[in-house]
Amino acid sequence: MEPNKRFWGELFPTKLSAAIFVAYIGFFINHGILVTASKDKNNKYDYNITTVVMLTECLKLVVTTLIFLKDHSFSTLINEVIKNRKVLLLYFVPALLYCFYNNLAFINLAAFDPTTYNLLLQFRVVITGLLFQVLFKKTLSRRQWLSLLLLTGGCVVKQLGLPSGATSSGLVGSLLDTLFSVHMLLLLAQVFCSCFAGVYNEFLLKDTGVDIHIMVHNVFMYLDSIVCNLVVLLLRGEAAGALSSASIGALLRPKVMAIVVNSAICGIVTSVFLKSLNSILKTFASALDLSFTAVLCWLIFDIPIDVYTVAAIVVVSVATWFYSQQPVVNKPKPTARHREGSDDEGGDVTRSLINGKKTELIAV
Repeated sequence: MEPNKRFWGELFPTKLSAAIFVAYIGFFINHGILVTASKDKNNKYDYNITTVVMLTECLKLVVTTLIFLKDHSFSTLINEVIKNRKVLLLYFVPALLYCFYNNLAFINLAAFDPTTYNLLLQFRVVITGLLFQVLFKKTLSRRQWLSLLLLTGGCVVKQLGLPSGATSSGLVGSLLDTLFSVHMLLLLAQVFCSCFAGVYNEFLLKDTGVDIHIMVHNVFMYLDSIVCNLVVLLLRGEAAGALSSASIGALLRPKVMAIVVNSAICGIVTSVFLKSLNSILKTFASALDLSFTAVLCWLIFDIPIDVYTVAAIVVVSVATWFYSQQPVVNKPKPTARHREGSDDEGGDVTRSLINGKKTELIAV
């Protein structure tokens, strides 16, 4: 496909890649709002958050397995798992990190409103950029680094507002208290989990496991994630309580089930996003939901939009535009089929979301 015929240059080569980008933003906006809506008046959850995370992983496993079985036999899936058992084991690394990330998301959304939470979560951009250079040997240009630093600066702006009744002399102390608070440290832990898991997952998709079907990748991830969350329940002594009638009743409430379904869709969309685009563009997709989240939280929860929130969103938007002028393009390694010069028209092939050439099927 010629460059001038692409949907939007290197950023969105096809309409499908743009649709995935929009879907990614939409479902992640829903996540913060749904989790916030499920809290009680004391900012607590009356359900077990680890059980919700594990139930989400189970739903994702069922959906991805059914998608794979639509075009393949069950024996093929078993053979893929056995043949690629090394990759299955490697997936325990991002699975454990995503286990921590997903559980910390509930904890941090109990401490911060969705807009502030999403703004602070954007600190991951610089870490993601560093990991991108190390794992993929991609040297970011000055323009790309500037856009990442701008985005991080936009996150900091949110914290520059003086609290009500505070004086300028107490500004430094207030900022230090915020920086070293327990909630901020937990959010930073979530940031690191997000960065390492996202980039390592992309490494498995585009390097080590490049010849493996995308839905088999998902099966590996969700199997390992279920194991990790089950271990967390066992270590915390909550496994028996999670199966009680009261716990199951709490999980079956519409708001909680909405979180499970929405989170499952988020996970599947993320896997396709990482296969077709890259972690840094994924980070900016998350940043773009800030404006929509701020407005929706104001309308639904009556959370005010102050001048610092507006300024932070503007800086983030400028950084996003700046990045779009020179996006990082990280293409997968050639698959075995391509290395052998094969072009099986009857196989599971489709148009690549990256460069319009044929590659493995990406199904959602």
